[in-house]
Amino acid sequence: MLFMADTQQADEQVATAAEGTPGGKADRRTARLARQIRAFADTHGGSAEGQLAHIGRGRTRIALVGANGEWGNLVADSYETAKDAAALAGLTLQDDFDGELAAKVRTGRYEWSRMAGLQIGGPANA
Repeated sequence: MLFMADTQQADEQVATAAEGTPGGKADRRTARLARQIRAFADTHGGSAEGQLAHIGRGRTRIALVGANGEWGNLVADSYETAKDAAALAGLTLQDDFDGELAAKVRTGRYEWSRMAGLQIGGPANA
């Protein structure tokens, strides 16, 4: 549980990063990602865990799993930006998206129908 002082300190860190000291544009991207991670966590049970994965062309996916089991993804321009944003947001990172982290993901009817796809009459990939 975050207390007011913890939240304020994190917000000040994001504001400092957004002001461009010292890296300018890269710091603004990191701060924006950190805000998005915190917003996701706040919306989905107050906390989140994540995992970083290279997805090609230097980009990194930040897979997020909220305390309520909802999940989402963000994409960073680099692994370092993703790692810095996760640290700034206070995101707990896991090495892999399997085991305990995967078990926390709650999937709904939409996901199940998309996973099954054409095999059981789910929506076609169009």
